[in-house]
Amino acid sequence: RSTTFIDGVDLIHRLEAYTTNGHLIPKTYLCTFDITDLYTVLPQEESLDILIEFLFQHGYQKLQNIPIDIIRKLALIVIKENVFVYENKFYRQVIGGAMGTAFTLTPANIFM
Repeated sequence: RSTTFIDGVDLIHRLEAYTTNGHLIPKTYLCTFDITDLYTVLPQEESLDILIEFLFQHGYQKLQNIPIDIIRKLALIVIKENVFVYENKFYRQVIGGAMGTAFTLTPANIFM
């Protein structure tokens, strides 16, 4: 069973299904947590290593015909080559991944 909710609508649908299936009882405890700035504090190398380990542990040699070593190289670009401009100066993020990038959610969830 998945324990990750995409958004509030997903949570409501899952709770409705949970109730319909008879799993919601008076002794059911639900909890939630939020890790402040998770994306921006993830260790970059460790996140990449954990992503690749996760893929291998789940039997993946390729994803959509892309070899895992290429996946790692692409992930490295997204995570480590993040640059931004502030007051006309260029900066590169050296810890974590960029907030708002669709990909950063994946290693963050696996890391947790």
